[in-house]
Parts: sequence; structure tokens; C-alpha cells
Amino acid sequence: MNADQGIMRIGEVHAQLRKYFPDIELSKIRYYEDKGLVQPSRSRKGYRLYSERDVECLREAIRLAQEEFVPLRVVRLRLIEQGLLKDVPVPTNPRHAAREAVSNVVSIPAPTPPPAIRPVLKVVPPSVDAPVPSDQHYMMTTEFLGATGLAPAILTQLHALGLLAPVLLGNEIAFTEFDVQVATLAVVLLERGVDVRLLGSLRRVAEREVGLIDDLSAPLRSKGSGLSGDQARSVTVELAAEVGALRSVLYERALQEHLGHST
Repeated sequence: MNADQGIMRIGEVHAQLRKYFPDIELSKIRYYEDKGLVQPSRSRKGYRLYSERDVECLREAIRLAQEEFVPLRVVRLRLIEQGLLKDVPVPTNPRHAAREAVSNVVSIPAPTPPPAIRPVLKVVPPSVDAPVPSDQHYMMTTEFLGATGLAPAILTQLHALGLLAPVLLGNEIAFTEFDVQVATLAVVLLERGVDVRLLGSLRRVAEREVGLIDDLSAPLRSKGSGLSGDQARSVTVELAAEVGALRSVLYERALQEHLGHST
């Protein structure tokens, strides 16, 4: 039996997990699916079908969350790195979509672009009509390609990997200044012969660090912290800078050790 083939219903999975986590509730399995931590298949009648790999994925996710207190966004990255979970966009649960959609961002990877070099994108509906910041500069697709030197096919790949995060302004796809910086640096690496698919791991590294900062700053955002929203944000920015400084030193040391071992 293929380990990836869905053969178990959710009740069977629940029974297996209770051998390791006696207090686990059935709703927790559905919650983890909503968070993209497991990706069961579906039967023709719509029932969830879990494979042996799905059960292993759930066991590791629960262990990381409950025993190591790893934030769920970082749990997902760990599962992807271990090969237990595919790195695909998390489907939006209609029950939570209105509550969780907070900005007018492009969230679904673009397919191969048509001859007009404009990728076909879908947009998550915002919960409110948020105004576009007046101090933000945007580039339309043609201008963006010209400024960065990206080929249309590479643009599509970078977007599918989550490295680019264009927005929709009216009916036009627009790229931010961050997108310009990311694309420009990506071009340099690609010219060195780096496989574009490997660049997705850099996004996951950045997301993991933000997850750490989110975890460290959680007490500042709690109601009992005594800090206002602006104060908590200011301290979080300072904390992020300190984490970044520590990461930079650790990176430098690890790189020196690597270069020393490779000579």
C-alpha cells in the first residue's frame, strides 16, 4: 500500500493519535487541516481520506506544537523541510475567510503567463476596503519586467515560490518596492546558475525568523502587558533588530566554519 494513498477516515486517525496524545480532540485534526498542517485527500462523496504519511505529519505537528511550543506557522515550515508536507498554498476555509482576509494581496501562484506577459492572478477578497498607501510606489507588470530584467517565465516561478507578492490596484497587477529588490537580487543569483526552485527555501527561512519574533513578542501584545498598540509595535521592531543582529553573527560564524571545512 502506498504511504501517500488515503485509506483512513478521520475517526480512525483520531484513534491512532490518541495512542500518543490521549487528550487530543477530533476538532484539533480539523483545525490543523485549516492551518495547512495536513493535506488529506477526499473521497468521491467528499469524506476526508488520510494516508499513513498524513498521520505521521499530524503526529509531528502535534509534537512540535505541544511539546516544543513551536508556533504553527513555523511548524508548517518544519513539516515541509522534513518532506512530510507539500509546499503548496493553504486553501482558504470559507468559514474563516471573512475573518482572516485583511489585505488586498495576491495569494495564489500565477500560471504560465499569456503572450501579453501579464500573469493570471486571483485575489483574496479583503474584509474592508483598505486605501492604498500614498507613499508606496508601485510598478505595473511591463515596467517591473523592464526594471528588474526578469523573463516572464521566471517572474511566474518567483511568484509561485512566494518570493514576489504583487497586489491588485483596480484591474492592474502591481509590484511593490520589496518585489523590485527581491527580483533584482534573484536575477544576480540566477545569473550565477542557481536553480530558481532553491530560492523558495530563502523565503521559508525569513518566515521562520518572523515566526520566532512573533513568538517572542507575544507577551508584549497581550492585554496584561500595559503597553499600547504603538508601544508594543515599537518594542517588537527593536526586538526584531536584535534578533536580526544575533542571526547575522551566527550566520557569519557558520559561514566561516563552512569555508574552513571546505578548504
